[in-house]
Amino acid sequence: MDPEELEPRAAFSAPGDLDSWNIEELETYITQLEQEIDRVHGVIARKRAVGDAAEALFRR
Repeated sequence: MDPEELEPRAAFSAPGDLDSWNIEELETYITQLEQEIDRVHGVIARKRAVGDAAEALFRR
């Protein structure tokens, strides 16, 4: 097990007042969030693939 996995995870913290942001900053923030969502979907897909492969291996 990776020692980093044992460390507590930082809680997600969304920025506070978005009303003070201009449109360009908000659009940039949305792009960053979409990229992070894509990254998380990739991790989930890889974990599911590993789980499916393990399940298939032990089903034999």
